[in-house]
Amino acid sequence: MTHSQDSSSESAAALETAALLAAATQWARHDPDPATAADLNRLAERAAQDPDAAAELADSFDGNLQFGTAGLRAVMGPGPNRMNRTVVRRAAAGVAAHLLELAKGSLNAPDTGTSSQPASGSPDAPNAGPSPQSVQQSAPQQAPYTPRAVVGYDARHHSEAFAEDTAAIFTAAGIETFLLPAPLPTPVLAFAVRHLNCEAGVMVTASHNPARDNGYKVYLGGRAVAPEARGVQIVAPHDARIAAHIAAVSDTKEAGDTSNIPLAADGWTALDGSLLDSYKSAVGALADPAGYPARTLRIVHTSMHGVGHDTALAVLHNAGFTDIHAVPEQSAADPDFPTVAFPNPEEPGALDLAFALAEKVGADVVLANDPDADRAAVGLPDPATGQWHKLHGDEVGALLGAHIAARGGRVGAGPEAGPGTGTTPGTSQVPVFANSIVSSRLLERIATAAGYRHAQTLTGFKWISRVPGLAFGYEEALGYCVAPEVVRDKDGMSAGLLIAEMAAGLKAVGRTLHDVLDDLALAHGLHASSQLSIRVDDLTKLKTMMAALRAQPPASLGGSPVTSSTDLAEGSPELPATDGLLYLSADNTRVIVRPSGTEPKLKCYLEVIVPVSDRDALGAARTEAARALEAVSADIKAALGQ
Repeated sequence: MTHSQDSSSESAAALETAALLAAATQWARHDPDPATAADLNRLAERAAQDPDAAAELADSFDGNLQFGTAGLRAVMGPGPNRMNRTVVRRAAAGVAAHLLELAKGSLNAPDTGTSSQPASGSPDAPNAGPSPQSVQQSAPQQAPYTPRAVVGYDARHHSEAFAEDTAAIFTAAGIETFLLPAPLPTPVLAFAVRHLNCEAGVMVTASHNPARDNGYKVYLGGRAVAPEARGVQIVAPHDARIAAHIAAVSDTKEAGDTSNIPLAADGWTALDGSLLDSYKSAVGALADPAGYPARTLRIVHTSMHGVGHDTALAVLHNAGFTDIHAVPEQSAADPDFPTVAFPNPEEPGALDLAFALAEKVGADVVLANDPDADRAAVGLPDPATGQWHKLHGDEVGALLGAHIAARGGRVGAGPEAGPGTGTTPGTSQVPVFANSIVSSRLLERIATAAGYRHAQTLTGFKWISRVPGLAFGYEEALGYCVAPEVVRDKDGMSAGLLIAEMAAGLKAVGRTLHDVLDDLALAHGLHASSQLSIRVDDLTKLKTMMAALRAQPPASLGGSPVTSSTDLAEGSPELPATDGLLYLSADNTRVIVRPSGTEPKLKCYLEVIVPVSDRDALGAARTEAARALEAVSADIKAALGQ
């Protein structure tokens, strides 16, 4: 490099730094939160001398945080690439603009998207479940209306301020707005969308993410979408249209300026406790004391420092379960999650305190909710060793499926029942069980044996919840929808209630949840699953690894030759296109590989099925399944060059 080129590069870098500092100064000047403005000013001052501070500042202003079907979720802090009041105000303005367009009838938006529909059926059984055409429905044309929205929030840092800003912006835009009265679980907000017949719901939460994160989740309902999508998280094209409105309102002369977004000083409705009471009543009504009267069950519960403690325990108490021991260190909401490295019940060690308490009090079952209580984990003592362990999400999904099938296929009043759903309560319909493509195939066998239909969708409850006629849906990441007419999303509290009902009924006759898992293995084969995750430090590596697999797929899985290799990116009549690869082997082993949608990792979902001849063969079958999963994992690692 010549001296002139060297000087030119230094000048360009200086200009970039100057522009970055100018943007930071402008953002801090307009920031509605004095605390984040002060943080930004301090960061900018340090950036001149501290490379780490300079990198942090650059990342904070590295483009705008992108709004997608998961809404927003990111680290809290100043700048357009972080979660803060400026970013949230722009997001709220974008959602409001989209709602007003829908209300004016200027958009006839499909409720489930024009190119991202969750078709039913499975790659393994193309004819299962509702036809793809049954979900290709649009919201009907109608006269203009005034949209309604409800806003909720959890107990994370800044959640309440983000929610209040959203309510103020919605109200100023002419949207009839309701604000939940306190930090509450996400399922309560999802319930409120349908219960209040709202066109939208916003939940400020980062679910089970680390303490430094927050998020913004959007639901649509009421007159904005077709019946099967009411109270469900958004999908395309709604996400892109909201993002376009956010981009428009963010295009200001100075960075961080939100003076173009009107905020109302008041005018929204602050809900009282009756909404929460309605949720508790609706979930409590899911219990079947006539068919399953037993309530003798000792439960340990943890809410993981989240907002589910009071509501989850109230639901259980109201249904007759009173022998409950809450983990005292984790029962109060705490946005710093002090007793866990990662507030996710899936993570190793997250349930250690719950298991220790369960051992101390002689519990029958551990029920755990993540911080916003939309997921549920179940812990049991191992029948062989007595050691407490967490069930896999697929095991809990199978247990709930078996229990709901034993109850006749539904635990609620009927498909789409309730106010604002546009259908008749109690409608007779063959139940449909659904799960995501990466979840176990066992639920399909349970549904088929019961005479029900089964649907398989892309990952995420934004797809599972849209399945017409849905009676029960789940995904392996601890998400369960047991009563779609109450909450058309995953709900860890209603799922926990049904697990308690099932466990108590079994205990009354000297059996356990493990015995039911054994029964299912005898009836349908032992379905064993695990997950292999490969974390990367550069997102381009994900594309490289996927390209390598597409070019040279594995020839065998655990010694069984691969008989089917499906590139899910090509789409099919059963599933829309998604970036993923599916392999099936001669012995029915299945592997699905896909990039994570929320983390820098490649996720590989492994499942083996081992036939079981009789109860005495269960131990050997589990040993064989564990061996097979290890072998399959080794094959996938080798194919990925790991």
